[in-house]
Amino acid sequence: MKSTRKAYGETLIALGEEDNDIVVLDADLASATQTNMFKSKFPERHINVGIAEQDLVGTASGLALMGKKVYASTFAVFLAGRAYEQIRNTVAYNNLPVKLCATHAGLTVGEDGASHQMLEDIALMRVIPNMIVLSPADEIATNKIIRNIKDYNGPVYVRLGRSDVPSIYTGNEEFKIGKSILHGDGRDAVVFATGYTVHIALEAMKELKQKKVNIKVVDIYSIKPLDKETIVDSARKAKKVITIEEHNVIGGMGSAICEVLSELLPKKVARIGIEDKFGKSGKAKEVMERYKITKERIMEEVLK
Repeated sequence: MKSTRKAYGETLIALGEEDNDIVVLDADLASATQTNMFKSKFPERHINVGIAEQDLVGTASGLALMGKKVYASTFAVFLAGRAYEQIRNTVAYNNLPVKLCATHAGLTVGEDGASHQMLEDIALMRVIPNMIVLSPADEIATNKIIRNIKDYNGPVYVRLGRSDVPSIYTGNEEFKIGKSILHGDGRDAVVFATGYTVHIALEAMKELKQKKVNIKVVDIYSIKPLDKETIVDSARKAKKVITIEEHNVIGGMGSAICEVLSELLPKKVARIGIEDKFGKSGKAKEVMERYKITKERIMEEVLK
């Protein structure tokens, strides 16, 4: 069990040892985003801009123009929300290679409550031209994705979580931009999941198998661009299509899946997520259960 934010911090240290052009920025939350790991080893390449998220993005942009490989981090609600204009006009409009790595996304922020549970960031980021949107499910996926984007010549938004998640991958998998990873080959249903919800979908798959119901789970770690070929092929072969995410059902990964299918393979889709509401304060597991983002909800949709 390890959080994707911790895996992010550990990967930054490894990258810093390999490449002297790596620079990490934070907005006074380094201990929470885990960039303090990088700071402790490379203090001269870590910049704390303070509680000034717009300056975080602007400074990151300037460093990127100087040829540095920049990772900028703070909580998702502040990065995607408070600095939206700077991300749009300074980073994306100029197609700058800034890696925007937002931690504490989704409901699993838990006790910090509605003000900090960012449930709209996928919607905000995926509509920006030039922006890549990625959402790793575990520590291995995080490590691979953070490494893969190091030399990507354009803006990237990476969605990371606060809570620990179980390990899913072995390290032999590839996490290329625009691709996805398949689990299982059942045709009773296909579940498209992303980030924290991937392990929930896999748990549902395991329990359904005991009931002689076989499903497929697709890890949509690349939300933009999407793996359209895999999405359409998986939906075509399945009796039911389900999406699950800890994000508003409006504009999130589920909406993106529906957009693809409406154009290429019109089919009914059951979307599991936050039903256009704000979150509540509570333990991560309790909050997820309150909003029914659970394996039981997936099983209910499959068995209807």
